[in-house]
Amino acid sequence: MATEGSNQESRPAWKPGKRDAIFFAVIAAVILLLVLGTSERKTKPVPVDAVHQQATTRAACMSCHDADGVKPRPVGHTQADQCFQCHVQPEGWQGVMKK
Repeated sequence: MATEGSNQESRPAWKPGKRDAIFFAVIAAVILLLVLGTSERKTKPVPVDAVHQQATTRAACMSCHDADGVKPRPVGHTQADQCFQCHVQPEGWQGVMKK
């Protein structure tokens, strides 16, 4: 039995509305983008051959993969100076392995 001075009103149960659905959809989209955006890069591994095992500098890579080289980099490839920051080193590679 509630007394006259008590402040207990019966509230209806919470029902999610359109704004709540939009809010949860935005949160889910942000989480999805963060999860997908932080995945490991998927680049081609370096071939396991004598030439690539000895390539330890950008200059060595560019001797074949420059615009005029035997196998130029594809259009849109980054101009980064660290080839092995993205590409996996071949077995028996002579350079410094990435950490």
